[in-house]
Amino acid sequence: MKALSVRQPWAWAIARGHKGVENRSWTTAHRGHLLIHASMRIDLDACASPLIRDAGWHPDDPVAAIGAIVAAVELTGVCAATVGAPDAGCDCGTWAEPGTYHWRLVAPRVLERPVLALGRLGLWEPADALVAELPAAVTS
Repeated sequence: MKALSVRQPWAWAIARGHKGVENRSWTTAHRGHLLIHASMRIDLDACASPLIRDAGWHPDDPVAAIGAIVAAVELTGVCAATVGAPDAGCDCGTWAEPGTYHWRLVAPRVLERPVLALGRLGLWEPADALVAELPAAVTS
């Protein structure tokens, strides 16, 4: 199982199914289960983003937690069409940023209760003890 730390409110948008693409400067060969960890840092500029506002972002939502696993998704692919060529035919939608790799995320499963965890840069493997705290619906 792999995890990815994402700043809030982007982690919230992924968990709630609004943001089906994660923009990264790097690609990955990983496909399948991916835990979404809300990092301790908040992207304050993003809180004012029209995409985030229109999606219904509210900091009182339990999924708006920081420093915790908030959801699991399936990583189905990575679109590299826009890297170096913004008009290369990418159809990843309004959440996709030009010039980045678009990690395509589907089937978000929100945790009823965020599970506290320290995140890391890049893709990381959560400890067995952390995975044991997650609901079976997230890890299966």
